[in-house]
Amino acid sequence: MDNHTFITLSVADGSEMGAYIAMPDEQTPMPGIILLQEAFGVNSHIRDVAERLAQEGYVVIAPELFHRTAPSGYEGPYDNFAAVAPHYQAITKEGLTADLQTCYKWLQEQAFVQSDKIGSIGFCLGGRVSFLANAVLPLSAAVSYYGGGIPALLDEAVNLKAPHLFFWGGQDTHIPQEQVQSIIEAVEAAGKAYLNVVISYADHGFHCDQRSSYNPDAAKEAWAMTLAYFENKLKQA
Repeated sequence: MDNHTFITLSVADGSEMGAYIAMPDEQTPMPGIILLQEAFGVNSHIRDVAERLAQEGYVVIAPELFHRTAPSGYEGPYDNFAAVAPHYQAITKEGLTADLQTCYKWLQEQAFVQSDKIGSIGFCLGGRVSFLANAVLPLSAAVSYYGGGIPALLDEAVNLKAPHLFFWGGQDTHIPQEQVQSIIEAVEAAGKAYLNVVISYADHGFHCDQRSSYNPDAAKEAWAMTLAYFENKLKQA
């Protein structure tokens, strides 16, 4: 298999799902990571994140979460959320769960993936899906960057399997601090391990260098912590 390629996977509900794969050149046993898109598809930014993780020694799969309503390879414009809204609104918890299980199964089937060292990371929409992944899959680590919509999944807090790392922008008007507090309180009440990082000078989408809200300092700082977290949770014995 090409180290950086799109594949097609069959999901339990009968749908076909595209996914981008990135992996290191050296295929010795290594951890796996499910990378979850923003509302704008598995675009060049998400593929770049996949490449960066692969360079750090992870096998990465980034599924196309809109595959039931959008064509394969779909990418939406950052400046026109209305264009992506129909696909965004069409996703369901059940469908996402099936997609996540499909990705997890694919990682389990790769001989060079450490089957007991799987993590997830997601941005915006993907941050919410990463929270769900931590509840429905036996993960060892999960990360959510400014995950919108997590309050709708708080009944899953009791099911979180791994420590969860949250990043938020203090300037984010899409996700007010009251909402962040409600999420953390639910995770705490469930007795689950977490790290909660609020970057006071960052806005929503601060990690994406293709968005007007990109904050280079916040992106660099959060990424360094993300890599340290994955190193601890996925690469230590």
